[in-house]
Amino acid sequence: MNTTIPNFSKQDTAKFFRTLNSRVNAYFKDNNISKTGNWKLHLKAVIMFAIFLTPYFLILTLDMPFWAMLLLSVVMGVGMAGVGMNVMHDGNHGSYSSKSWINKFMGSTIYVLAGNVYNWQVQHNVLHHTYTNIHGHDEDLDAGRIMRFTTEAKWHRFHKFQHYYSVFLYGLLTFNWAITTDFKQMRNYLKRRLFYGKEKSPKILWTTLIITKILYVSIWILLPILIGIDWWQVLLGFFLMHYTAGLILSIVFQLAHVVDQTSYPTPNENGEMENTWAIHQLYTTANFAPKNPIVNWFTGGLNHQIEHHIFPNISHIHYGKIGEIVKQTAKECNLPYYEFKTTRSAIYAHFRHLKALGNPSLV
Repeated sequence: MNTTIPNFSKQDTAKFFRTLNSRVNAYFKDNNISKTGNWKLHLKAVIMFAIFLTPYFLILTLDMPFWAMLLLSVVMGVGMAGVGMNVMHDGNHGSYSSKSWINKFMGSTIYVLAGNVYNWQVQHNVLHHTYTNIHGHDEDLDAGRIMRFTTEAKWHRFHKFQHYYSVFLYGLLTFNWAITTDFKQMRNYLKRRLFYGKEKSPKILWTTLIITKILYVSIWILLPILIGIDWWQVLLGFFLMHYTAGLILSIVFQLAHVVDQTSYPTPNENGEMENTWAIHQLYTTANFAPKNPIVNWFTGGLNHQIEHHIFPNISHIHYGKIGEIVKQTAKECNLPYYEFKTTRSAIYAHFRHLKALGNPSLV
């Protein structure tokens, strides 16, 4: 990754963010509501955890055919993605609750999803939210050699087929968290002294990582084997759960940034970006299916990525309301507001983008 930190412009002649921030603050004040979550989010958290954990307890306690175990593993994967998008995500952004200890607790649910709080906060809150779609800084664009998300990434012959094989790789997201990614990220981030908030002791971070990984493997793999489930059935179910969750999460993440409408700006030779940070988010982010109640509910507002990127400390349950404010303000300032009316159209845009970047003429 590039270590030269880009500097965003401070020139906002349209006064976009000042106007927008004032309007959004007025919305919450006039309606006398908190920017954090409410009973709707708390109820959703209970439902998501039920979808995630109920099948696990059924597998442990009931004698069922193998096909039923695999089906329940898929359901767990759906619940796992739901917990990540609706509970863990808001918690680690400090938007789940007005109480910091509740946010910390909800953010720590990432440990039952095979992730790590420190790594996720650095990659997502620091690198992705700050340097969105900037090659060499936003790690969400870094998939190694096998995927090419921007024209700045090196082209390889096999990229001509990436719009076909990408979907098979997307399902490995959380599975990689469980076995390799967290260890590589922690070593890299600590070496670069990257932190979200207060700097933490490397010894404590490494100890936490190792202990939580041992507990994770014990709960999800060792315990089912010890109660009598064949080891190969446990491993297959474990992989299927992760593959389901990883596929859902990857697709949702990609539709927000890696589509053929968004841009991938780079700093000039002096490290300067053309736009302010808030305007940069408009150019690099897209919404999808904003009026679809099912998508809104299940994705935790991640289909309202424009609102989330500009106001990451506001809970996702408010994005539908403040979205109209953001859209109108962007229009008044002659700024883009990228939006796909349906999930299907966003998926098409993503795979069109992958296909285009696989073209050797874009090397």
